[in-house]
Amino acid sequence: MTTSVDSSLPLYEGIRLADVRLVQSAADAAAALVALMAADVVGFDTESKPTFAKGEVSTGPHLIQLATDDKAYLFPVTGSPALDVLRVILESPQVLKVGFGLRDDLRRLQTKLGISSVYILDLAIALRQEKRADVGAKTAVARFFGQRLQKSKKTSTTNWSKPHLTERQMQYAANDAHVALRVYRLWRQEDNHLA
Repeated sequence: MTTSVDSSLPLYEGIRLADVRLVQSAADAAAALVALMAADVVGFDTESKPTFAKGEVSTGPHLIQLATDDKAYLFPVTGSPALDVLRVILESPQVLKVGFGLRDDLRRLQTKLGISSVYILDLAIALRQEKRADVGAKTAVARFFGQRLQKSKKTSTTNWSKPHLTERQMQYAANDAHVALRVYRLWRQEDNHLA
């Protein structure tokens, strides 16, 4: 859902590109597994090559993003050595995965990769107030941080199935997962103060 966010809000900076890891080798995948399984909660999202023709079916996901508090891990699905690692993390009942609008992501993971994700919290639903519409990442960032999350339509509709991602794509994808984790942390912190 797209909601209008005050354009005068300061821009949300997001995760630094230096803290984004593109998982391309077995060693990358092993390091990501250790870091992600050590976390209690990780941010989660996927990207798929967009479809433009009526009736065209998505072949995604093409990229799976998982984030800890200080790093984001990007797992290209095509030719990735990391599918076993992704399965371990996404099917783990010990690590909570949080993200926005995950219904299609979860369905595609199951259909394309046979990954049955568990212990998932969709913040779009969890953050609803008085049963209103789903809450998107932009609205959540404005609400919790008083900042404006910039999501470029030009970047979101790029071809995520290409073997080489641009820095802009990497930053966009990493922020999608990382911002979900940051919002979750602040939301739980506020809930604990109210209790």
